[in-house]
Amino acid sequence: MAWLSEYVLWWKSLHIFFMVCWFAGIFYLPRLFVNHAMAEHEAVARQLAIMERKLYRFITPFAVLTVVFGLALMAGRWDYYLSAGWLHAKLTLVVLLLAYHFYCGRLVKSFAEGTNRRSHVFYRWFNEAPVFLLLGIIFLVELQPF
Repeated sequence: MAWLSEYVLWWKSLHIFFMVCWFAGIFYLPRLFVNHAMAEHEAVARQLAIMERKLYRFITPFAVLTVVFGLALMAGRWDYYLSAGWLHAKLTLVVLLLAYHFYCGRLVKSFAEGTNRRSHVFYRWFNEAPVFLLLGIIFLVELQPF
């Protein structure tokens, strides 16, 4: 398994790259929801629905590749990672982030169908969740507190 160590830095770089791309989209998508919830003209609402759908489809592969390269990083050291409490906490936050991502997909569909019932205020608060998840993930990875 020595060949694995040669690729770790490449995998880590790709993991970080795809994570940054994913977060760029996951930060922007709820901002579109805010604007969509405030839209007073049908043409604006239709345009925002198109933007939401395209952005969601664009960032979903980044989410998948983030997870794939994260698992690839873990592949060579299962014995360590099974006992690393910080990683278990990080993975919990990643699962919450994935749930957030897929819930955004449901919201995209809801807006496209015209069935959204939440206000722009809800989406302003909703927009903050990935910030806290990212902060927790970075702290856990860099500090490895337990």
